[in-house]
Amino acid sequence: MHEADKLFSGSIPENYDRYMVPLIFEPFATDLARRAASLSPSAVLEVAAGTGVVTRALAPKLPPGASYVVTDLNQPMLDYAASRQAPDGRIHWRQADALALPFENAAFDLVCCQFGAMFFPNRLSAYREAKRVLKPGGYFLFNVWDRIEENVFADDVTNALAGIFPDDPPRFLARTPHGYHDKALIRSELEDAGFSQVVIETRAEQSRASSPRLPAVAYCQGTVLRTEIEARDPGKLDAATDYAASAIADRHGSGEVAAKIQAHVIMAVV
Repeated sequence: MHEADKLFSGSIPENYDRYMVPLIFEPFATDLARRAASLSPSAVLEVAAGTGVVTRALAPKLPPGASYVVTDLNQPMLDYAASRQAPDGRIHWRQADALALPFENAAFDLVCCQFGAMFFPNRLSAYREAKRVLKPGGYFLFNVWDRIEENVFADDVTNALAGIFPDDPPRFLARTPHGYHDKALIRSELEDAGFSQVVIETRAEQSRASSPRLPAVAYCQGTVLRTEIEARDPGKLDAATDYAASAIADRHGSGEVAAKIQAHVIMAVV
C-alpha cells in the first residue's frame, strides 16, 4: 500500500463523514454492530474506527458494564469520531497502530474493524496482534470491500478520472479500498495468524444518493483520491468532481441515484 493512502487529513475526515458514511458505510456499520452485539461481549476493541460510524451503531447495543476501546492510527479521524459520539463513560478513545496494539494479552472478548484491513501495511502482523489481545474463544469480526467492479459508484468514478488523467489515472479506490477481496487469501492469512473457524459471508447493499453529484463529491473529496487528484493537477479538483458527477448521471440518471455496493464480512475465532 502506498504510504499516502493512510493520510486522511485536512478536510478529508469531515467530508468523509458527511458524504462517504451515509453513501456506503452506514448499512455495513449497522450490520457489523448487530453481529457484534449478538456475541454479548463485555470488553470490545475497535481498530481503524475512522470517523466512528460503527462506534455510534454499536455503543447503544452494549450492556452498561461493558468496556469499549476505540482506536485509529489517524488522530484527526479519531478526534472527529469522538466529537460525534454522545458522552459515554464506557468508551475510551486511543490512537493506536493495529500492527502494534498497546494492550495486554487476552484483554478483549471481541476485536472489530470496519473496512480497515485493506489499509494495514502488513495484514498478517495485524491479525496476529488481534489474536494476541483476544481472550481464548474470542472473536475477530471485520469486513472488507469486494472488488471494485461490484461497487458501482466507486468504479464509475475511477473510470471517469481515467478519462481526465489518461497518462496517470488515479487508482486509489481500486488499489487500496477495493484491493483486498480474494476470499481464499483472507482465509489463508487469518489461519496463518492462528485463527480458526473462519467464516466469510459476501453481502450486497444499495448505495443511495439524492443526486449524481453526491457520490462524486464523496469519492473525489472525502477520500485519499482527493490527494491523488491534487497531486496531478492542484487546480483540477472541482473539474474532476464535476466530470465524475456527469459520468454517474450519464449512467444512472440526473435525479436520485442508487447502485450496488458489496463487501465480505469475516468472523474468526481464537
